[in-house]
Amino acid sequence: MNRTLTLVSALGAGLMTVAGIAQAPQPTTTQPARPAAVAPQAVPAKIALIAYEQVAAATNEGQRAIQDIQKKYEPKKTQIDSLSAEVDSLKKQLQSAPATLSDSDRASRLRTIDTKEKQLQRDAEDAQTAYNADLQEALGKVAQKLGPTVVKYVQENGYTLLLDISGQQGGVSVMWAAPGTDISQAIITAYNASSGVAAPVPSAPTPAAASRPRSTTPRASTTKK
Repeated sequence: MNRTLTLVSALGAGLMTVAGIAQAPQPTTTQPARPAAVAPQAVPAKIALIAYEQVAAATNEGQRAIQDIQKKYEPKKTQIDSLSAEVDSLKKQLQSAPATLSDSDRASRLRTIDTKEKQLQRDAEDAQTAYNADLQEALGKVAQKLGPTVVKYVQENGYTLLLDISGQQGGVSVMWAAPGTDISQAIITAYNASSGVAAPVPSAPTPAAASRPRSTTPRASTTKK
């Protein structure tokens, strides 16, 4: 998911030091004394962590959006599972075929299996791409609405820096954090309270998706993740 919000830059993260100030050459005439330089004050750092993408998905609104998208794609999943079962059945029939099966019949069956297997792969990839796009769009809308709650929380609790640890790819890698530093759950609770969206009813458990059978054709097979 694209980052929808860049939050709270650092207001201060350590002690600031002042280098010695060089004395100007003394003029021949008396000059008024300069006021003493005021040393900058140290601002105590208070850092918070948040898994922003996961928070958007874990809110009541995010959970409801996920359920709606899953329902939308249930017919497509059923279709793909049915085609996968058909491919599996055809392979088992070929494996149990009698040795007297002619070469032409065997080749015909292999072509049928290959055609259906390629169709299965295309359908599964297209469905996954469409599902991911719909999911990203839905959760992106939740993430945009989540922003003000996050900003309000960190300001009210005196945080000077907020780090998004959703992916940590190409960004800051947090090796260790003190308990209470991660504010993800606090934000979920605060957003659920302000949004007024009730927790969705848990979906009934669905059977595990049919595993795609390995190809028995005399060529390198492709295993779909």
